[in-house]
Amino acid sequence: MRLLAVDPGLGGLHLRARSGPVRDAMPLPVATRLHPAMGDDALFGGIDLTTTLATGRVHQQTGLLDHDGPLILTMAERCPPELAARLAMHLDAAPRCLILLDEGTDDEAPRAILTERVAFYADLSDVALNDLTPPTKGGTISATATITDAQVAQITTLAAACGIDSMRAPTFAIRAARALARLSGNDHVTDEHITVACGLVFVHRATQIPENTPEEAPADADPPPPDTAQAPDSDDDTTMPDIPDTMLLDAIRALIPDDLLDRLRATRSKAGRGAGSGAARRSNRRGRPLPSHRGKLDGNARIDVVATLRAAAPWQTIRRIETGRDGLHVRAGDIHVRRFQEHADRLLIFTVDASGSAAIARLAEAKGAVELLLAQAYGRRDHVALVSFRGSGAEILLPPTRSLVQTKRRLAALPGGGGTPLAAGLDTAAEVAAQARRRGMTPTICLLTDGRANIARDGSADRVRAQVDAQSAAQAMRTSGFDALIIDTGQRPSTQLRTLAQTLDAPYLAMPRADSARLASAVDAALAD
Repeated sequence: MRLLAVDPGLGGLHLRARSGPVRDAMPLPVATRLHPAMGDDALFGGIDLTTTLATGRVHQQTGLLDHDGPLILTMAERCPPELAARLAMHLDAAPRCLILLDEGTDDEAPRAILTERVAFYADLSDVALNDLTPPTKGGTISATATITDAQVAQITTLAAACGIDSMRAPTFAIRAARALARLSGNDHVTDEHITVACGLVFVHRATQIPENTPEEAPADADPPPPDTAQAPDSDDDTTMPDIPDTMLLDAIRALIPDDLLDRLRATRSKAGRGAGSGAARRSNRRGRPLPSHRGKLDGNARIDVVATLRAAAPWQTIRRIETGRDGLHVRAGDIHVRRFQEHADRLLIFTVDASGSAAIARLAEAKGAVELLLAQAYGRRDHVALVSFRGSGAEILLPPTRSLVQTKRRLAALPGGGGTPLAAGLDTAAEVAAQARRRGMTPTICLLTDGRANIARDGSADRVRAQVDAQSAAQAMRTSGFDALIIDTGQRPSTQLRTLAQTLDAPYLAMPRADSARLASAVDAALAD
């Protein structure tokens, strides 16, 4: 916070902490507070509707972004992309301090367009109140602090070694090093300032562990001849800094926790996604409010009265002169319709091969994996359905439900044996998916099989025809736009299932020796992507 006070050009801080005494103890600045549901009128201002209608003259009101000083975005992990884009444009035009208060879970994070524009990150999730120490009072602050070209080059090289592809990161590190020098009362940036600044800016942005890249010279190699063109005591700013690159890399590497990169990848892959949420869709009746827009009236539309009056207000004087009538003049082009966004419930349709080709042990592992996935789906409040195919056809063992107990009971009674009617299983799963889509749900079909289709659609034992029917069923599913996932539970990867996955444009996972836990984790990761 002291660095941000010295140099607001550092952008701000991404603070991950639940609401509580620990976060309250943070010395946050007095700032303008924003929230994710805030509209453009509150941010940028607009027409003061009451005054405009009362006086007949247009009166403007200021927005929150017109006020000077820092900004605090509460519940930043829920920030919609529209608001994130507007804030990013505002920060690029008028740099100011932004505090992102992140209260999300492990798989939630603020939009990358915002986190990229703030220099620092702090996680208070595992910090106790007794661990906090009062902030130290600042001493003499230097007016300016210079940094050499060699130090700038060293910081930029370290950013590349950490896998950071944005130039904002080294720019923030340079500014942070200069701010640290100013806080310590120095006129020049030292090696310690560079190390601390790179640790503050690079650690949470790193996508790879930095490695020592300089090649070591052979032990028997002759030492290079001294450079006589320049004296050793030269004061040229282009000389290399005192701190070796290897020491700086080791210092940054020591600050990166062992599991940080995995957690960052998981967070970035799921950022902006709600747990268990299906596809987002626009609605005019319910859901999260969106900014209203000009539209036509129909049987389901809801008029946004305030937005409509605000659009009509500037034209009242002209319209009164044109018509010669007093009163309020509202025309069709002024009508604004309310909009909402809702997330459809997600349905996971587990389609399990219970044929004789799926050995008893493999079927037991598939059952265990499905049971683990069902427990995770229940925790996310997803709907689940269970389809089994064996013998000469397929059956729906469980229609879409959220009952974990009922699902586990049906799964335990899943019989095995007989032929493999793969096409019948895909057709039945597609029927369940189509019915769910008509009810407003987002279906995903998860197929667990060894791929040895040998029963055709008509129930006859014909391996060649069965494979053709399976491809036809897969093509129909892709035409319908259903998401799918194929788990190959056979001892060897199946060429037929690979082709089927290409037809479905679905992920293919070959897991011949995986237990139920590995199967469940692989499926959950594929669904998250």
